Amino acid sequence: MGSLQLCSVEIASLLPQLVNVLVVSADVSDAVVTVRARTRSGVPAGCTGCGQLSAWCHSRYVRHLADVTLGGRPLRIELSVRRLYCENPTCPKATFAEQVPGLTVRHQRRTPQLQRLVEAVGVVLAGRGGARMLRILNVTLSRSTVLSHLMRVPLPPLETPRVLGVDDFALYAGTYGTLLADATTRLPLTLWEGRDAEQLNHWLREHPGVEVACRDGLLTYRQGITADAPDAVQVSDRFHLWQGLSRRVQDIASAHRGCLAAVLPPVSETDPAPVEETAENTAADTRAGRHARRLFETVHALTRTGRSHSPVARELGLDRRTVRKYARARTWQEAMRRPPRKPSTLDPYLDYPQQRWDEGQHSAKILHGELRTKGCLGHYQRVKMAVAPLRRGLPLDEPRERPPSPREAARWITTHPGRRSPHINDRLARLLDHCPELRHTHDLVRRFASMLDNHDATPLPRWLDDLANSGLAPLAGLAGALREDRHAVAQGITTPYNSGVNEGRITDVKLQKRLMAGRAGIPLLRHRVVLIAHLRRHYADRPTVPPR
Repeated sequence: MGSLQLCSVEIASLLPQLVNVLVVSADVSDAVVTVRARTRSGVPAGCTGCGQLSAWCHSRYVRHLADVTLGGRPLRIELSVRRLYCENPTCPKATFAEQVPGLTVRHQRRTPQLQRLVEAVGVVLAGRGGARMLRILNVTLSRSTVLSHLMRVPLPPLETPRVLGVDDFALYAGTYGTLLADATTRLPLTLWEGRDAEQLNHWLREHPGVEVACRDGLLTYRQGITADAPDAVQVSDRFHLWQGLSRRVQDIASAHRGCLAAVLPPVSETDPAPVEETAENTAADTRAGRHARRLFETVHALTRTGRSHSPVARELGLDRRTVRKYARARTWQEAMRRPPRKPSTLDPYLDYPQQRWDEGQHSAKILHGELRTKGCLGHYQRVKMAVAPLRRGLPLDEPRERPPSPREAARWITTHPGRRSPHINDRLARLLDHCPELRHTHDLVRRFASMLDNHDATPLPRWLDDLANSGLAPLAGLAGALREDRHAVAQGITTPYNSGVNEGRITDVKLQKRLMAGRAGIPLLRHRVVLIAHLRRHYADRPTVPPR
């Protein structure tokens, strides 16, 4: 180990907090930089028991302190401090060890700067990730130690918010939690496991003064706020209102699935006749077709004897849903999996492979090269698969429009007309002309969207009556739920308050859960969610230093 003499000016720049420390020397090795220092004699120090100053020295001892790295190397400070007598006869301490402000803390072998670094890394990366990051910074700590220091960080003082956001989130399968956030400062307040009214009642009793409470339509939150914050204005979140309506629209589209084929344009007389029969014969010659046909015959032979699906599934070694699918199918072709053809980059150029095939060019590799010169960026395998029907004497598999799914039809209905493409507007118009129920649903959705856009809840009572009298069970059920909570629904339409802050914080909670592999308990999860939000706010508010 080599020895390096440092003057007071150099050490002052190295450790500026050591204003009352006289540096003797520093030893530099390959692994650790060691700084030896001692406090000045004769300088009074405050007693750690009563605070009275004393300069009566009892003895000295050396404290070993770890500090942040210096030049990428671990830094250790060997500090010689005094043990002093307390001159206050009423103080329970006979002697005490002096503390250097900004450098030493009682019962701690790390400097405050290193301790703040360990706590910040623990807040951001938790245990295992924090330990790995500290190892990169040449600070060796176990993940348990990082978590222990994280849990010792006190939470910021909680002030009762004027606008409170309440929302639930999924902890794991079948278990939910509740998150409270301040909608004004956009900071999380606390979270706990469960979404019952009792815990919310307890929190509201301990923190009176909430003026506005933003929530979803969950009955337990409504009851909890009404019981312990009766003067608070409850606001039903607009996002959850629209989400609930969209789900009912999808249920209606599922119930009218047979009408979805009406979006397809009518087949003209000039269009080529479909080759369904040829395609079915081709599928029957494939391995998948032979398997589907054999399975269809076996399942129907067993179910015709009166046996239910579960015994048949156990006998054949199949899933019960597979047996049910084959039992409900009228032909074996219906049970075959037919994935919808997805649009490809080759679709605009399908006429060219057909033309070249008729001219006698049957090499997919040459066709792929010619298509590349025409601007087609499709892969060779795509061209090879496209011309495969031509080798069997079938026409090219040209792209054909397919009926939308119930979810897609519901998305068309709930999307603003100005944000829909002209193609979707044409398809939706054909669907609404064919299905009066979906047209009525579309009109009701647009009326509610108009209320949200104009922040006007005046038409709400009449809209709820039309919803209940629509003759559609999903909308009638929604009307009953909204009518019970109509005051909060009206506030959600007219006021600017919403649960958007909670939704953002719940996304943060899910991120922290993934970082800890879903194994964090509620106390650790609460600590990290609250502290990391304040840590972001702290560094966001700090002024940036301009580059030199």
